[in-house]
Amino acid sequence: MKISLDQVNIRHSYRYGDIGQIVLMHAQQYDFGPMFEPYVAETLAQFYQSLDTNFERVWIAESNNRIIGSLALKRTGEFAQLRYFIVDPDYRGIGLGKYLLDLFMDFMKSRNYISSFLLTESSLDAARYLYEKYGYRHVSTGVTDFGLEERRYELHLTP
Repeated sequence: MKISLDQVNIRHSYRYGDIGQIVLMHAQQYDFGPMFEPYVAETLAQFYQSLDTNFERVWIAESNNRIIGSLALKRTGEFAQLRYFIVDPDYRGIGLGKYLLDLFMDFMKSRNYISSFLLTESSLDAARYLYEKYGYRHVSTGVTDFGLEERRYELHLTP
C-alpha cells in the first residue's frame, strides 16, 4: 500500500524506542554482518546522548505511528556529517528520501556549515545517486572494521 508524502509526519524530538527502531531498520535492510547492528546502536546512542540542537538535528519520518525513515546531521568538527539515512523499502518512491535530504540541506545552510560529508557502503547505488544529485562527490574509499568497502563523499558549499 503506497502512501503519499503528505501522509508522512516528520519530527525532531526523541521518543522512547527511536534508537531501537532505527537500529532494527538498519539491521533488517543491510546484511553487513554481525558487527554492523551493534555499531549502529552504539553510535546512534552516542549521537542522542551528546545532541546539540543548536547545530545538530535528527529527522524521524513516521506513518501510522511507525518510523519509516530517518536522517541525522551530526557536527563533526567544521563538517555537517550526514548519518543514519534510511527509508523503509515500502515507502521508497514517494520522494521521502529527497524530502529528508532537503530538510538536511536547509538546516545545514541555516547553521552556516559550508562543508558536509558522509560515509556509505559502496554497494548502495540508489543512495549514491541521490547524494551525487545533491552535489556530494566521492573523495576516498576504505574498509570498515567489519570488512565493508566504505566510501567517503564530501560537499563543499560556497560561503
